[in-house]
Amino acid sequence: MGKKEENEKFYLVREDVLPEAMKKTLDAKELIERKKADSVWEAVQKVDLSRSAFYKYRDTVFPFHTVVKERIITLFFHLEDRSGTLSELLAVVAGCGGNVLTIHQTIPLQGRANVTLSLNVTGMKTGLDELLMRLKKLEFVDTVEVLGSGA
Repeated sequence: MGKKEENEKFYLVREDVLPEAMKKTLDAKELIERKKADSVWEAVQKVDLSRSAFYKYRDTVFPFHTVVKERIITLFFHLEDRSGTLSELLAVVAGCGGNVLTIHQTIPLQGRANVTLSLNVTGMKTGLDELLMRLKKLEFVDTVEVLGSGA
């Protein structure tokens, strides 16, 4: 992980000071979430926003109520590069009731790959400690770290 990701800061900002593109991105996301638009293209057309601006801001701007309501954690893994490892890892997460929001995997180098998962743990059946213990027990997992938590 780079220093940029480790040092990310988050701010609570009043809507009236947000750039117009961010406000429209929030509006487009709401249209999609409420099924008032069938696609990103339709949503951005309705709010008069470019697709590139939508994609620039979609993963960085959220309504306050969604951040408070959802418990999100980000986990970092250093894994052995074997067929099926990511699938097994995700099966453990799903088995505990975690909902995967994002996955980022690097290209394996020297038989190892880095994977970062962002999870919504709101509906988890087991505690975070139990999930981490199960993940660490997987034979192909070298490292598991919690990078960030809203939990």
